[in-house]
Amino acid sequence: MWLLDKLLNQVIVRGRLVVTDHDGKIYRYGAGEGAEAPINIRLTHPKAATHIARHPQVGAGEAFMWGWLVVEPPHDIRDLILFFTMNSKRHGDAAIQAQGPVRRLAEKALAAVDGFNPKGRARKNAEHTYNLTRRLYELFLDEDRQYTMAYYRDPANSLEQAQVDKKAHVAAKMFIKPGMRVLDIGCGWGGFALFLAKHYDVEVTGVALAPDQIAFCKERAEAEGLADRVKFELMDYREVTGSFDRISSVGLLEHVGTIHYPQFYEHTHRLLKPDGVMLSHCCGRTGPPGHTDAWTRKYIFPGGYIPALSELVTESERAGWQIMDVEGMRFHYCHTLEEWYNRTVMHREEIEALYDEQFYRMWLFYLAGAEQSFRHGTMVNWQILYVKDRAAIPMTRDYIEAESARLRAAASVPTWHLDPALRQAAE
Repeated sequence: MWLLDKLLNQVIVRGRLVVTDHDGKIYRYGAGEGAEAPINIRLTHPKAATHIARHPQVGAGEAFMWGWLVVEPPHDIRDLILFFTMNSKRHGDAAIQAQGPVRRLAEKALAAVDGFNPKGRARKNAEHTYNLTRRLYELFLDEDRQYTMAYYRDPANSLEQAQVDKKAHVAAKMFIKPGMRVLDIGCGWGGFALFLAKHYDVEVTGVALAPDQIAFCKERAEAEGLADRVKFELMDYREVTGSFDRISSVGLLEHVGTIHYPQFYEHTHRLLKPDGVMLSHCCGRTGPPGHTDAWTRKYIFPGGYIPALSELVTESERAGWQIMDVEGMRFHYCHTLEEWYNRTVMHREEIEALYDEQFYRMWLFYLAGAEQSFRHGTMVNWQILYVKDRAAIPMTRDYIEAESARLRAAASVPTWHLDPALRQAAE
């Protein structure tokens, strides 16, 4: 316990944390200011403290998954993670600023290894992440299964409203006209492609690598009478041929891998017509390039990497792209992740029946850890508009808000699938 005790004494300066070790010995940390109750955790295994302290990248997550670390009510693992990262933020900021050239070079090399995703490996990684049972995603996502950041025009909005607003915001930026051909790379469960087909007279092609996602997309297109206008293919984006007026990629670049950025930008540049527009929405880091943390890489997104803006700008310029619009989306994702977390907790029994208790705890740790990165860390979402010809979009951004408002007014916000408590909140 001595190593973990030393670490916690250095980090915890705000609030109060009480740790009960497996032998019953109690350790207290923090000044304990304010009226908030202390967070109490219990270590149930003799190796828990050592595992957490010696393996900071994965130790706490694994200890929680295995039941070695228990957060006592009324708090939960989300409270503990947000509490810890709120305290450790000052250390993280200082560490980023103190990175020397050798450390930066090492991180760049590690990111390249993380992001090596040839076609076979990319398909395997996608299946690991997205081929979990359909029911799991139904339980914590909105009805449209948008597994990317929602756009909270008002933090009080429901997840359903915020996801409709996200689709409207992205579509508006693309400046779509009737008769266009649109390619949606990494189409997920088809929500955005179907949204475009419903609101525009366009032909849409969606591609993704997870078989169950594409099967579900095709089922949705048939059920909604859009199969003649929206085609979904189980295909790597590198296998797409033809030409398109518009290209969208929402939540894709996190899975491409830095070593493949030149290939991504060169291939999409070939696919887009001279007067075309490409919109990319992805998670991003506000600082310099880094690497994916070991726990996320091991358990949630193998092959995933969240890029720095500098990496995207540099590689896209080399491929001949012109960047016409960049929006940094702050805090929207932490609200999204908080709601996903709450819905996961609400459906604990069913998720444990689908998988087991360890999977449920893993999923909670993933969602809470991701939330803290966007709430207290350096993660944001980037929306970047790429063109070949600067005349492809209007001269001012006024068109975006006007079109977004039109789409929001025309789109319905689904609530029929929600649990009674959630339906009441949405309405």
